[in-house]
Amino acid sequence: MPDNVTFNTIPIDIRTPGQYVEVDNSKALKGLPNMNRRILFIGNKLPAGTAAAATLQRINAAGEAAGLFGRGSVLHEMLVAARAANKETDMWAIGLADDAGGVSATQTITITGPATAAGTVSLYVNGQLLNVGVAANDTATTIATAVAAKINAYLDGPFTAASAVGVVTVTHRHKGAFTTDADVRVNYQADEKLPAGVAIVIAAGVAGTGNPDVATALAAISEEAFYTVVVPYADATNIAKLETEFNNRWGGMDMRTGHLFVGKAGTHGDLTAFGSARNSPHSSVFGVKKPPQGSYNWAASMAAVVEFSGSIDPARPFQTLVVPGLMAPARADRFTRQERDLLLRDGISTFTVDQGGNVLIERVVTTYQVNGFGIEDVSYLDLESKWTADYMRFAFRARIGLRFPRYKLADDGTSFAPGQPVATPRMIRGELLDVARQLELVGILEGFEQFKEQLIVVRSASDVNRVNAILPANLVNQFRVFAASVQFIL
Repeated sequence: MPDNVTFNTIPIDIRTPGQYVEVDNSKALKGLPNMNRRILFIGNKLPAGTAAAATLQRINAAGEAAGLFGRGSVLHEMLVAARAANKETDMWAIGLADDAGGVSATQTITITGPATAAGTVSLYVNGQLLNVGVAANDTATTIATAVAAKINAYLDGPFTAASAVGVVTVTHRHKGAFTTDADVRVNYQADEKLPAGVAIVIAAGVAGTGNPDVATALAAISEEAFYTVVVPYADATNIAKLETEFNNRWGGMDMRTGHLFVGKAGTHGDLTAFGSARNSPHSSVFGVKKPPQGSYNWAASMAAVVEFSGSIDPARPFQTLVVPGLMAPARADRFTRQERDLLLRDGISTFTVDQGGNVLIERVVTTYQVNGFGIEDVSYLDLESKWTADYMRFAFRARIGLRFPRYKLADDGTSFAPGQPVATPRMIRGELLDVARQLELVGILEGFEQFKEQLIVVRSASDVNRVNAILPANLVNQFRVFAASVQFIL
């Protein structure tokens, strides 16, 4: 029979003399728990990459991605961008082979000459400056040959190049629709000029098509949990599969929260149409017009910054966070405040650019816009709301799991010895209130008295081994808008 005090590892009928002391950690931890958050990148790998396709790889340093997925692969680019923006988060990646039926995007660089003076062509390949020297009297063909050679020597870049009669054709190393977003341009900075006599026109060629199927990557992480997931694929089919997977995980029987980040390049009309077609609390789209780097690099950098900040405090707004490594679009390609406001209403996250040219996060929204009845619903508008609610869920769950391991359950008012591992609804309620108070102290929950008044903890009427609870948590919100009227007096 049980004694007044119950032990986990020491029997009650020992006959051999001795001092037996067990260690119990059920009450060791105080305060709020830390979440284990990881970020996953899914993208194409090149044949030269040593990692087998659809296998999970941990990335300790961005340079490892070159060997695992191929130098100049989209995963290599994304992981370099992400690590530049976030040096702390645990990062993983899965490489997928190019779709056999896919097409690589191309662009053409048409050069006219000859140069009437020496100078430099400031060529930017997905944001990387490649200076090409030009001598006086160099012909268009000579300059094109030098440009192609410079691009081919840039092994960390996304393109290979070939020149013929003053025209350079650049071809993305991968096949896929995402390859169309990789960028080539000249003279990004205001003080960069082409050599006298030289003109360059860059035009889109063949559009990329055929992204690989993310289903193979999802199968590879079926038993894994990743809080942030970034892909270069902005096609509806792949996004829908990822949103469905994360929605299934979000529920109370799984609770492996995941959130998808995608970059999308396009005009204002393109982006609003794209965002209007989505409706999920588990995806965020960063929209940008004519980005100097591929939209997949924008997704990688933005997601890395958001994940780092969110892991510290999920309720603190992401606005004004600087995104290292991103080059702002040209002034003519930046959206106005009115345009950004419309983008936010259509599920597209926005950014601003400061005086120094730094890219700053303005607001990270999910694509969730309407409920099941088609009625506008802002409950999951901001990513901070989702992540704050999820952290609350984790904190309450962790406390109950830590405080009541292998406990018996009895009604309130039951008389049992203090050393007995017995839980009652009142005891559970006390722990939940303590968590709520801690959440209030760190600015995650507001309205503790309201929470206390409305908290319900009852023993199930249909299952004697179960306690049901309603946790009426009021999430702390974000200070985004200040409005005032200056009523002056003369």
